[in-house]
Amino acid sequence: MSDQFIHDYLDDPRDDASRASDVLAPASDPSEVVTMLIGATVHEVERELMLQTLARCDGNRTHAARVLGVSVRTMRNKIKQYSADGADVPAHG
Repeated sequence: MSDQFIHDYLDDPRDDASRASDVLAPASDPSEVVTMLIGATVHEVERELMLQTLARCDGNRTHAARVLGVSVRTMRNKIKQYSADGADVPAHG
């Protein structure tokens, strides 16, 4: 997901449901994505998705939460949990 895509997504006047199809469009061959996921738990996949999205949003929790479709509170709580688990959480840039 490119930085420009995230910027465009956040500035898109369409509602979240209309934008979801853009976000869910496969970025690569589906077989490659499935191969990366095999053996990972849902918790691990969620953590990686949240942390990578946060990094792409330069640590901006509000933007990352909007991109992921979760509340800022959920994002904050997950980040707190990941930090406690020793994960490298991107700082706000």
